[in-house]
Amino acid sequence: MTTRILCAGFGGQGALLIGKLMVNAGMLEGKHVTWLPSYGPEMRGGTANVMCVISDKPVGSPIFDRMDVLVALNQPSLDKFALQTKENGLILSNASLCGDPARVDGSVKVVAVPLTEIAEEVGNVKAANMVALGALIELTGCVNRQTVEEDLRKMLEKKNPALLEQNLTAMERGAKFARQA
Repeated sequence: MTTRILCAGFGGQGALLIGKLMVNAGMLEGKHVTWLPSYGPEMRGGTANVMCVISDKPVGSPIFDRMDVLVALNQPSLDKFALQTKENGLILSNASLCGDPARVDGSVKVVAVPLTEIAEEVGNVKAANMVALGALIELTGCVNRQTVEEDLRKMLEKKNPALLEQNLTAMERGAKFARQA
């Protein structure tokens, strides 16, 4: 199975990190992956997005016109990319910052998660991307959450254990919200 994911938001919201963690997990699970980031010169506050492909088969190109899954962390990203979501695809949007997507195909499932509010409840508003990551994994199943958690542990366990725990809690809260959606 091949899953094409586009994560998009303002620079600094963590869209690229979502994609990086997804493809790292895919690699660790023996899948074929690509990760193609795109961001403006403004960096923080500018636009940023990443195209990710996670597949059981070799990936021919990291670029795609239409995605299976859109993760929109802000309204401009939702407006820009929603119509490129494939039939029977998924849009995961930040209900804290986004309204409904305009004119999407009726077969596209839209899951609006209050990412910012959940992250604030966890104690770190910057963990909204980790809430999105937990929901994304729960909704797609294209990688195992345990693999992502192990990767996060390697990155943060010694450097910042408090941030690690916040991120793991944020992922769990996102997954829980997705299960109930």
